[in-house]
Amino acid sequence: MGKTNRNDPIRCGSSESTMSLMEFERRYPDDAACLDELVGMLYPDGIHCPKCVKITKHHRMKARTAYSCQFCGHMEYPLAGTIFEGSSTSLKLWFYAMYLMTSTRGGISAKRLEREVGVSYPTAWRMFNKIRSLMDQSDLLFDGTVEMDEGYFGGKDKWKHESKRPHAGRGTVSKTTVVGIAQRGKSGAKGKVIARVADGSGAETLMSHVTSRILPKATVYTDEHHGYSGLRSRGYFHDRVQHSAQVYVSGNVHTNTIEGFWATVKRGIGGTYHSVSTKHLQSYLDEYAWRYNNRDAEGGMFTALLALIAKRPKVA
Repeated sequence: MGKTNRNDPIRCGSSESTMSLMEFERRYPDDAACLDELVGMLYPDGIHCPKCVKITKHHRMKARTAYSCQFCGHMEYPLAGTIFEGSSTSLKLWFYAMYLMTSTRGGISAKRLEREVGVSYPTAWRMFNKIRSLMDQSDLLFDGTVEMDEGYFGGKDKWKHESKRPHAGRGTVSKTTVVGIAQRGKSGAKGKVIARVADGSGAETLMSHVTSRILPKATVYTDEHHGYSGLRSRGYFHDRVQHSAQVYVSGNVHTNTIEGFWATVKRGIGGTYHSVSTKHLQSYLDEYAWRYNNRDAEGGMFTALLALIAKRPKVA
C-alpha cells in the first residue's frame, strides 16, 4: 500500500469516529453548505409557499439566509423557529459547535467552546444551552430488563459559607438526588438510560419515576433500598442485589450498568465542568443521557443531533 496523501487526508478505517475534522470541513465548507443541509432536512418535500398554496421552487437569496418563491417572490427564512433564530453567529460555527459537543463522551465546557469557535463567552454559553436543549429524553419508555438506582450530586457542606449550610457540622453533606434507569440492550442493540433530578429518594418519589418510565411486567433490578419495596405490588418482576453484603453480581441480577453511567457522568462533570448547580443539573444529565443513548446512532452522534433541529410551531 502506498503512502497516505498528506494533501488529502482520510479517516483511518480502525477509528471509532464517524466523521473526522477533515470530513466535516469538506462537507460544510461555508454557511451556504450548512444552510442547504438544513433546508433539505426541514423541507424534505420542498418549500410550501403560503401565497401559491403549494410546494414551489424557491431560489436562494444572495447574501441572505432566505429563499424566494419563483412565482410570487414569497420569502421563506429556514432559520426562523429553530435554535439559530436571531443569531448573528455564522451557521458554520453553529454546526462546528454541534460537532464538538458530539465528538467527546465527557462533554466540553462553554469556555472551551469559546476558544475553539472563536466567539465571546456569552455567545458560547448561549450556543451551548441552545444546542443542549435538543438533547431531550422526555419520550423514553422502557420494558424488558431494566436497572434502577439513585445517584447523589453535590459537595460537602464544609466548603460552603456558614450561612448556606443546611445542617450543623462541618462534615455534613447536602446533595441533589437523581434517579437513573438503564434498559439493558436486546436484539443486538445497546441499552439506553434515563436520568432525572428527583425530590429525594423516598418510596413515593421512586415509584412515580418507575410508573412513568417503565412499562408494566418489566423486570427491574435494584439494590436493597427500601424505596423499591412496592415494585412487585405494582406488577413488576423485581429482584435485588445485596450491596450491604458485598454482593454486586448474582447471576443476571446487578445494577452495574446504571452505576457505570453514574461514574461517567460524575467524572465528566468533575473533570470538564468542575461543579454544576442544582438549577442546571437536569440539562447536564440530559446531555450525558442523550450522548449515551446515541453512542451507536447511524451516521454518528453529530448526524443524530442535526436531525433533531426542527422549526417551532408559530403561535397564533
